[in-house]
Amino acid sequence: MLASFDFSVIANSWIYLFKVGMLFTLKLTVLAMLGGVALGTLLALARLASWRPLALAAAAYVNLIRAVPLVLVIFWFYFLVPYIAAWALGKAEPVKVGTFLSALITFTLFQAAYYCEIMRGGIQAIPKGQVHAAQALGMNYWQTMSKVVLPQAFRNMLPVLLTQTIVLFQDVSLVYVLSVPDFVGAASKIAQRDGRLVEMYLFVALIYFVMCSLLSWLVRRLQRAYHVGS
Repeated sequence: MLASFDFSVIANSWIYLFKVGMLFTLKLTVLAMLGGVALGTLLALARLASWRPLALAAAAYVNLIRAVPLVLVIFWFYFLVPYIAAWALGKAEPVKVGTFLSALITFTLFQAAYYCEIMRGGIQAIPKGQVHAAQALGMNYWQTMSKVVLPQAFRNMLPVLLTQTIVLFQDVSLVYVLSVPDFVGAASKIAQRDGRLVEMYLFVALIYFVMCSLLSWLVRRLQRAYHVGS
């Protein structure tokens, strides 16, 4: 069976796959992770706010996003963002946002819901005695959060945040449905051009397996280094 395979297509295209496809995937993953963590932290603070309308609004957003398939959200934002941007800017025609920016907005807003729950758990795990001690020293709410609570929450939740980032790295492959040249999309173009779908998709699966395994190993090392869960 293997005799019928032609793996030369990989040797002839791997530079393009990594220079174009993987670079796009990693760029989108990193930017969406940074935006998702920032927005997720704000959502976590909103969910823990004493003002009930704000907490309910944040909870509704998180529950809505987590209940909708990601591929559907990708299509939503790809087609709706140009019209939303036109409405916000007061223009009559849809604004050309571009597939990368549309995908970045989608993944940032989607992943923020998951990072929110991670950060909420990390914040709630901080002993309330530390909060009371910070308030006794004269710190206000934002000083307490930025200097006492959030640094510890980020440290404790770092392995879990990285685990969610691995999931994000895998989910980015869904932009393939928009014909975006991510790693999967680039491999698909070559596979269809040369008629070597099996070889290319096996190669893509192997690369994802190796990279995700290495990242998972890194997460385990961090868990042991920080004694998370011990």
